[in-house]
Amino acid sequence: MKAGIHPDYHEITVVMTDGTEFKTRSCYGTAGETLRLDIDPKSHPAWTGQQRIVDTGGQVAKFNKRFAGLGARKSS
Repeated sequence: MKAGIHPDYHEITVVMTDGTEFKTRSCYGTAGETLRLDIDPKSHPAWTGQQRIVDTGGQVAKFNKRFAGLGARKSS
């Protein structure tokens, strides 16, 4: 490998949505950093078969507020 052109590859801790954690090697962040997952195979609808809305930062509420009147007919 050429020196000085590759990212640092180090060990990090990954925390799943249920609180379990494991160590892996990655280029993410710095050595010893923790990556907390919002979605993982234990909570994703593709693996669980259950649908749920993940409202990160109020995005669903913001969408509903913005498009609340869309499709509503005004009577004259």
